[in-house]
Amino acid sequence: MSFACKSVAVLMMAYGGPNSLADVEPYLLDLRGGRPTSPELIEEIRARYARIGGRSPLLEITQAQARALEACLNRDAAGEKNYRVYVGMRHWAPRIQDAVGEIVRDGHAEVIGLCMAPHYSRMSVGAYFQKLEEAQAALGVRLNVTPIRSWHTHPLFMDALAAHVRAARLSFDPTQREAVKILFTAHSLPAAVVEGGDPYQAQLQETTARLVDRLALPPGAWEFCFQSAGATSARWLGPAIEDVILRLCKAGQKNILVAPIGFLADHVEILYDLDIEARSLAAAHGARLERIESMNTSPEFITALAAIVRSARAEAGETVGQ
Repeated sequence: MSFACKSVAVLMMAYGGPNSLADVEPYLLDLRGGRPTSPELIEEIRARYARIGGRSPLLEITQAQARALEACLNRDAAGEKNYRVYVGMRHWAPRIQDAVGEIVRDGHAEVIGLCMAPHYSRMSVGAYFQKLEEAQAALGVRLNVTPIRSWHTHPLFMDALAAHVRAARLSFDPTQREAVKILFTAHSLPAAVVEGGDPYQAQLQETTARLVDRLALPPGAWEFCFQSAGATSARWLGPAIEDVILRLCKAGQKNILVAPIGFLADHVEILYDLDIEARSLAAAHGARLERIESMNTSPEFITALAAIVRSARAEAGETVGQ
């Protein structure tokens, strides 16, 4: 395979989600590695998607993020496209293999792998890069891949998160802002994964610590918890956000702000698990729950992604030159 394109390809990899209610069952089949899902669970998950508009907005948002990132990366390139950004989904179309095929057809030799997950886990980021390996094998190509495995403490990402938290706090009455409890959240994983040495939880703690410092939050003004645990019998990382909300409400907390620092775009874990379920739980116990705006295509977030990509390319170039 020969490559002619001198620009760098950026492969933006995200989880994927159903584009319609009819897609829910085959999406779950893909998600579970071909293992069937019970009809009851299919209907439960289909009902969740129905509540958020009948589909996942993740692909549309990820594609918008990719366009914004490409524009940002090429902004000072005097009309030349030094970067091309492609989108590949892990569990739905367009799949990572589809994106790799497009990258190859466009003649790219160099690829920067960027996962839409800032914290490394073998179950998330590791699985994305495994899909990338499988895609190259299936297509019979070998690309020069620079993997970005984590970027959970990048200063510009921290700035973007802090800005969104500050903006969300303004939605509360000025007399109540100091009493707002902030809950930093991320997707839970089976506890056995972390107990086996996975750095996911430690990286989340690092992000939280840096963010707390940036926001100058006093002790007692915030907590960290997990959300969206899977429906399995395995023990998952906790505490669960539902348990924390109930405990806070029983203690008299009236204002709660959720900052899902492990998520970068609106999708079912945000729009349903937080905006509907968590908010309803808090309201049923006399509290108001709000959340920060997702990163989506916010300019400060796209600027952070561009800096992360440029840094990865520079470091890869230095390694090659040694």
